[in-house]
Amino acid sequence: MVHIRFEGRSLDVAEIHLGLATDMNDRVVKERVAQHLDVSPDRLSAYVIDRRPSGDLIIRPEAVYG
Repeated sequence: MVHIRFEGRSLDVAEIHLGLATDMNDRVVKERVAQHLDVSPDRLSAYVIDRRPSGDLIIRPEAVYG
């Protein structure tokens, strides 16, 4: 499962719907997610991808503290 937080929205999408494989790097994952969201990949440049031990991905804005 891929959990996406994007501009206040929260989406859960199956990897197969995004065409993802476990060995894909962050750049490719962000490109596929951008295609799904119908936005430019640049809009996800400051986002991070958390790869969970379960295999799930969490794509979210980078947390800024302080």
